[in-house]
Amino acid sequence: MSEKQRTLKEAILFKGVGLHTGEPVTMEICPAPDNHGYKFQRIDLENQPIIKADADLVVGTDRGTTLEYQGARVYTTEHVLAALYGMQVDNALIKLDGPEIPIMDGSSLLFVKEINRVGYEEQEAERDYFELSENIKWEDTEKGIEFLAVPDDHYRITVMVDYNSPVLGTQHAAIYNIDAFEKEISPCRTFCFLRELEFLANNNLIKGGSLDNAIVLVERDVKQDELDNLAKKLGKENLTVNYEGIGVLNSLKLQFENEPARHKLLDIVGDLALVGKPIKAHILGARPGHSGNVRFAKVLKEQIKKQDKSGKYFDLTKEPLYTTQDIEKMLPHRYPFLLVDKIMEIHEDRIVGVKNITMNEPQFTGHFPGNPIFPGVLQIEATAQVGGIFALSKVEDPHLYSTYFMKIDNVKFKQKVVPGDTVVFELTLMSPIRRGLVQMAGKAYVNGQLVMEAEMLAQVIKDKV
Repeated sequence: MSEKQRTLKEAILFKGVGLHTGEPVTMEICPAPDNHGYKFQRIDLENQPIIKADADLVVGTDRGTTLEYQGARVYTTEHVLAALYGMQVDNALIKLDGPEIPIMDGSSLLFVKEINRVGYEEQEAERDYFELSENIKWEDTEKGIEFLAVPDDHYRITVMVDYNSPVLGTQHAAIYNIDAFEKEISPCRTFCFLRELEFLANNNLIKGGSLDNAIVLVERDVKQDELDNLAKKLGKENLTVNYEGIGVLNSLKLQFENEPARHKLLDIVGDLALVGKPIKAHILGARPGHSGNVRFAKVLKEQIKKQDKSGKYFDLTKEPLYTTQDIEKMLPHRYPFLLVDKIMEIHEDRIVGVKNITMNEPQFTGHFPGNPIFPGVLQIEATAQVGGIFALSKVEDPHLYSTYFMKIDNVKFKQKVVPGDTVVFELTLMSPIRRGLVQMAGKAYVNGQLVMEAEMLAQVIKDKV
């Protein structure tokens, strides 16, 4: 089903402190126009510079993802980007009066709740998905980081973390569809080990950290004076710290047994939002972190360029779902007006069909003799026939039904089709089928390049007995 982009119905406001800078900040997430994507604006700086959420603009991944453009920076971008991407907000302008996104409770939950409160505004532009055409593997053997992206009809993520720790060993987390982000992932908070706190404090980080916005994991017995000394280093002398043995400081209750692994998944969602397109693929990550996430986002950006250059990929070597003989049982057309040779795929909302163009077809006798071009009107008819097969595949006894086309809109011819070409027709439902009405967006490809597109409305009618 074709999907429209969407933005927020109205702006939402947050006040808080940055996790690492400790500076107070007000953040406003504003609606944005079609094809805007995610952009940050530092309204506290001269000329109020805008920084695009783009993997190529990442300048730091130390305990968070930092973007910079022409000297203007935004720190710790991952949690708010995860919230926007996870809630399928395509376009947003994020205004800040400071250098860092407010940490809030260390998760994406408060952002998600506000997004839900104001709701969405559907926009005119279609979502432009990055649909992976091949497996993409990337690893950093020195750090043990592995990523694999596999083609999929949805955005799935599977994560494995392994800290070789008595309190946090191997954990797994997964979502099978981005729709699960809100409940399964967004409440999961950032975390660190107690042993890391002193290092982070000495390196001028986590100035805004507290036990209200981070899970602190304890791996060994510690004395109270150690905790008091650490609180002092963090500038939190009045912080009361309870410790009841190996586990979590202040006996904080985890929201999920595998909350740390789920937070790593949340970080992946936020960092891969820097790819710049909604993704259809299964992403598998082992021992991920912001550095690996961002480097893999750059790998995916290169894959987008590669696929755009080579065109859309269809596997025409596999066995067809329907042969010509099968199609003749569904459609009333026969040679020379049966313009579909085989159907390769039928999904819940999509169909892929194939037409081989040969010189011995009768239209070439009179259509541009000496310069044979497959007529545009027959491209439309072939597209319609593929759409008709999709519609008839959804009813019992399809031979008792006919498909009548009622309207064709937005027809565009991109390049000529000639004998020897194999045309692949891909049609996608634009809205659910109701009362036999089927509205589809059709595209025709030769060698992966778009040659024609159109939108069609048809009605399926039972008119035989």
